[in-house]
Amino acid sequence: MHRVLSRRELLLKASGVAMAGLPFRASALAAGPVKIKIANAGGGLNMTMEEIMRQQKFLESFGLEPEFITVADGTRILGGIVSGSVDVSMASGFGQVFPAIERGAAIKILAGGALLPALALFSAKPSVRTLKDLEGKTIGTGSIGALIHQLTVSLLQKYRVDIARIRFVNIGSSADIFRAVAAGTVDGGAVDVALIENAAEHRVHLIEHGNMSVELKDYTYQGAWASERKIKTERGTLVRALAAYARLYRFVQNPQSKPAFLRARRAVFPSVAESDHLALWSYIQTYKPFAVDLTLSPERLRYMQALNVSFKVQKEILPFGRVADMSLAADALKLLNGKAAQGGSKPDNEYAVSTFDPDGCKRLV
Repeated sequence: MHRVLSRRELLLKASGVAMAGLPFRASALAAGPVKIKIANAGGGLNMTMEEIMRQQKFLESFGLEPEFITVADGTRILGGIVSGSVDVSMASGFGQVFPAIERGAAIKILAGGALLPALALFSAKPSVRTLKDLEGKTIGTGSIGALIHQLTVSLLQKYRVDIARIRFVNIGSSADIFRAVAAGTVDGGAVDVALIENAAEHRVHLIEHGNMSVELKDYTYQGAWASERKIKTERGTLVRALAAYARLYRFVQNPQSKPAFLRARRAVFPSVAESDHLALWSYIQTYKPFAVDLTLSPERLRYMQALNVSFKVQKEILPFGRVADMSLAADALKLLNGKAAQGGSKPDNEYAVSTFDPDGCKRLV
């Protein structure tokens, strides 16, 4: 006796045919959502993006049941990735991944996230107006060698500031650093670049040449990375997660997403002034910082490793194939395009508002 298939089952079977060649089939979706534990770095931008992801249910649309873990910085995520207690980091700095791989850790970078550093150096001290003014002063950062510290040092070195004359203090996330800068506890620190638009309201000011989105645009701010074990055993799940994030990036960089963006931002930061919400929205629309096509070029990863070598945290630049696996990003884009063709997402070109050349220079399309 043949069982009559429901409309849902017919659609799933049809989508299974359309997705031929991809790492999972519609039958996987029919079996129910797959749990995935995602550890991302803290900070106002990431918290907002996660809330948009929750409200829009992008991960759920790919058959996933996410658990988000917010961590102060990428060095703390590394232990979770290596131990297997988390499945993947989708949005965190990964400068510390290269020396870990050099020491034998089986980890791969899978995709880009925020390609531009969404930070800028601010101060509340009237005497600190230029980067040179920070010599002999105290700067708040994250842990030494982690994302915020590495970015801050890179910017200072670009303008020949004597690093030996600066005292770096580990305060935590960019939100923690902002509170310390505003209170005058430290003389300067890297906080959300969106603050530029309304810095006066918070009684702080941008230090000259302090905008890292402009000064350090070759530095890949955040990306996705996972253990080789997870890539081997849970490849389909990771591909689906990457597709969901590509959809998120395209969504948020489209001007039509403004109501959803502001709704998410207000939910996360209900007591923050509306001007701060609008400032972050303006930053995203102006700079288009997200990797809508996911893939990172060898040149970008070589740049990151060269910085590590200069900081003496890495001995040599490792081959691209040893540190990255972009095949999952390629599969994720195929999946996303296939979903769009079936009406489950908007067409690829509707959200593809920016892309990057291999040398890291942005161009609009």
